[in-house]
Amino acid sequence: MPLLEVKKLSISFIQYDKGSRQREVKAVEELDLSINEGEIVAVVGASGSGKSLLAHAIMGILPANVVMTGDIQYNGKPLDEAELLAYRGKDIALVPQSVSFLDPLIRVGAQLGSSSDTKLQHAERRGLLKRFRLEKTVERLFPFQLSGGMARKVLVSTAALGRARLIIADEPTPGMHSSDVEDALQLFKELAAGGCAVLFITHDIEAAIRIADKVAVLYAGEAVEIAPASDFSGSGEQLRHPYSQALWRALPQNGFKPLLGAQPQASSRKQGCLFSDRCAAATVKCSEERPKPRELRGGMTRCCHAS
Repeated sequence: MPLLEVKKLSISFIQYDKGSRQREVKAVEELDLSINEGEIVAVVGASGSGKSLLAHAIMGILPANVVMTGDIQYNGKPLDEAELLAYRGKDIALVPQSVSFLDPLIRVGAQLGSSSDTKLQHAERRGLLKRFRLEKTVERLFPFQLSGGMARKVLVSTAALGRARLIIADEPTPGMHSSDVEDALQLFKELAAGGCAVLFITHDIEAAIRIADKVAVLYAGEAVEIAPASDFSGSGEQLRHPYSQALWRALPQNGFKPLLGAQPQASSRKQGCLFSDRCAAATVKCSEERPKPRELRGGMTRCCHAS
């Protein structure tokens, strides 16, 4: 049984249009995802594809003007508000994208532990900060005294020290030095090896495939492919969806081929496949019918042409 299972998750924003008239803008549509203990699942995609919304939906911190449907289960039980109160910050930890999640009025050391910590916990905290090349004096600083990269190291450390069963890391490495990125990725691998489930949300496909067991590719709020990380290799011939192949081939070492066009806005939900306007293999059927997710070669795709 997966530790976390997301079934047909849809997220819409209620917005006002022309005075008091409301409209519903769908940002995520029927997203399915699961993760097991000891597994790292990476979620990749362009800005606005729904990656952070997925993280916030799991944590129960979506804004008030949101309508969410679907089912999120943790350890076989619906992850409702009562369950979240019990698990959030303990069993389930978030490494947020924004460093503003750090409390500006509390020193770093206090945010990494508590006055009741044992000597072993103090030593573990110091060892983790040392691993990220943060001096002991950092524990006495307030968040505003940290650089962006230092703040991200603190956020990653906070989640790692919490001994959570599920860590949701939302863009945890931007602003870090390359050596610190390596340390953070290695830390996530060690946590997974110890039985922790890691949901790794990132723009960096290269970082994702270095640590992930499988990769979910999001496009305009849909999971268009879920594939083993090993399928991201060669010229991308093992990948199932044209968008996944285009992302892979856009990397400098894979041909540096740009993908023309832009991801559709959430407010303009088009008929048919959301990627059809940018896809060289698109047919009339693609513009008329929204592809359903289907299993293919050990993964999942939303493409009627994939084989």
